[in-house]
Amino acid sequence: MSSNRVRPLALALLLAGSGCGVQAIPRAENSVAAAWGEVQNQYQRRADLVPNLVETVKGYATHERETLEAVVQARAQATQVKLSVDELTPENVRRFEAAQGQLRSALGRLLAVAESYPQLRANENFRDLQAQLEGTENRIAIARRRYIEQVQGFNDLVTVPPTSWTNALVYHKQPKAQFTATSEGAEKAPAVKFAK
Repeated sequence: MSSNRVRPLALALLLAGSGCGVQAIPRAENSVAAAWGEVQNQYQRRADLVPNLVETVKGYATHERETLEAVVQARAQATQVKLSVDELTPENVRRFEAAQGQLRSALGRLLAVAESYPQLRANENFRDLQAQLEGTENRIAIARRRYIEQVQGFNDLVTVPPTSWTNALVYHKQPKAQFTATSEGAEKAPAVKFAK
């Protein structure tokens, strides 16, 4: 039998078998895309809180200009890193995480500065923004966890037989990158708490 006929025959046999992944692989990739979209949505939610937070702090802590500018710059850098589901390579995900980490760090410094201003901490708008930021950090953690679960399922389909055979013959998909802890304690959402 010629090699030209072997591949179509092998493909037909593979597709006829149960659990071949013809539908499972694209569905799993769609689930990864949806989960990644939610991750980006939650990070954007955090970035959207930054201008109001900076303006509120600026009203009370005008001489903290360097800290405020660092937050604004980190926000700009974090919002520039956007990835589609096809760009989820380990290198790109690390770049995304680094940009988000810089924003997280800058926000942490800003919130630490706010501790020195009792009138700021008493401001209702600031307390509301603080609560929204804390809630957003929790949402980010949940979205990341869901993404990790979806990527694990997809990666299993494209790397574990028999669905990996379908992937090799039909789709040629590469495993998607996972989040990793980039620094000690990075796997935990930052605590956002103020003295009362």
